[in-house]
Amino acid sequence: MKKIKISEDLVPLSRRQQTVINLIIVCVFQFLLFFVPVLAAEAVTNDLNNNEVNIGFNSKGALDPSVAALLGEDAFTNSSLIGPQNNALPINAERNPEIIVISTSIRTVTAYNSLPEQTDDTPCITANGFNVCEHDIEDTIAANFLKFGTKVRIPELFGDRIFIVRDRMNQRFSDRVDVWMKDYEEARKLGKQNVQIEVIEVIE
Repeated sequence: MKKIKISEDLVPLSRRQQTVINLIIVCVFQFLLFFVPVLAAEAVTNDLNNNEVNIGFNSKGALDPSVAALLGEDAFTNSSLIGPQNNALPINAERNPEIIVISTSIRTVTAYNSLPEQTDDTPCITANGFNVCEHDIEDTIAANFLKFGTKVRIPELFGDRIFIVRDRMNQRFSDRVDVWMKDYEEARKLGKQNVQIEVIEVIE
C-alpha cells in the first residue's frame, strides 16, 4: 500500500484564507452568544404580556434583579412589564376626587382682604392660625356657623372652586360667608350677594 504524506498532498492555507476562516468562527460565536439571551428575553416578555406567568417579580411586585438584567433597562419603563402592579396609576397621574354635597343653603356672601381695618393687627393670620398671605391662594373663607376645616363651594360666584373655613367674622354675622381675596378692588366688586352655598366632602 502506498503511503500518502499529508504535508505533500494537502495545499497549505494562505494567510488570507486563515484570516477569513478566523473571522467566520468569531462571527458564529458572536451570533450564538448574543442571539440566545435575546430569545430568552423575548420569551419572558411574551409570557409577561400574555399574563401566562408571573415570574421575575419579588413579593413587593418589583422586578427581580436577574430578570431586569436580562430584559435590559427598558424593563423598568415599559408599562407592559409592571407585573402585579399593572393596575397602579403612573406617577404624577391626576386623580379626580369625588365630591359629595352634604348640605346646601342660601347665605349672604361678602369678601375681605388682609387689611388691619378689616381684620386686626395680624391681618394675614386667620382665627385658626393660618397665614393666608404666605398661602397666597384664594381658597379661605370666614364663617361663624361652620367648623374650621369645613369645605365649601359657591357655584354661582366661583364655579367648582373649593373653599376652606379658616377664619371667623364678627359675632353679629351668624349666617354670612366672607371670602378672603388678595385684591381690594375685586373684593369691592363682589359686594354683598345672597347665593346658595354647598357644604361638601372631598373623597380623594
